[in-house]
Amino acid sequence: MSSATDIPLKVASLAERPDLEEAMLTMDSTWPAYVRPDPVLVHWVFERHARFQLVVLDEEERVVARAASVPVSWDGTDASLPDTGWDGILRQCVEDTYRGAPLNTLCALEIAVDPHHKARRLSGRVLDALKEAGRGAGHGDMIAPVRPSGKHARPRLSMEEYVRHTREDGLPDDPWLRVHVRSGARVVKVCPVSMTISGSLDQWRGWTGLPLDHSGTVDVPGALSPLRVDTGHDHAVYIEPNVWVHHPLART
Repeated sequence: MSSATDIPLKVASLAERPDLEEAMLTMDSTWPAYVRPDPVLVHWVFERHARFQLVVLDEEERVVARAASVPVSWDGTDASLPDTGWDGILRQCVEDTYRGAPLNTLCALEIAVDPHHKARRLSGRVLDALKEAGRGAGHGDMIAPVRPSGKHARPRLSMEEYVRHTREDGLPDDPWLRVHVRSGARVVKVCPVSMTISGSLDQWRGWTGLPLDHSGTVDVPGALSPLRVDTGHDHAVYIEPNVWVHHPLART
């Protein structure tokens, strides 16, 4: 009997299947409601770099996983990977594209699996599919500002300290970082301000279900670091750290 991991993946890019864009965007995922990419920028990326937006289909042509990525120009040095991570690399993609820079590196922004299909262990296989898309485009490297999947359980721990935690076999303690390392990635460094999300207190109450009636730092569901609340200015801001990883794509 074949296992769930033996089932062949049906992977398509939005360049091949533009009709799947809405299904890709509306697919169930475990991302918190307050992680809200700019819809104008998302549309631009999907339109300009459709070949690097992947969907995974089940036997009934339903989207069960997705991978979003952007091509950028990277000089190969650790120091040039921006502290602004997710936000910064999106801006860099726009700038590099318009100035005609050589887009030699793929940057993975998101790999998400429909929660109803977690048992199929798709995340690592989708990661490999995205790496293959990078190789197919002639890219020698893939980078990613990774959102560690277990960090939300320890929001008050610094990301630098969290990343240092390893298992007895030397692999990262964090499950998602461990998938990347097993796939050949090198953990490079923390990007401390990878995502910055601001909003009114009413917006944040809607996203989190919390009263947010006192100023200070608050732990919110799914967050990797505390939310900073300012009731006097009716405002809250969330600054999320991520972790840069580097996948060499050269075939061995």
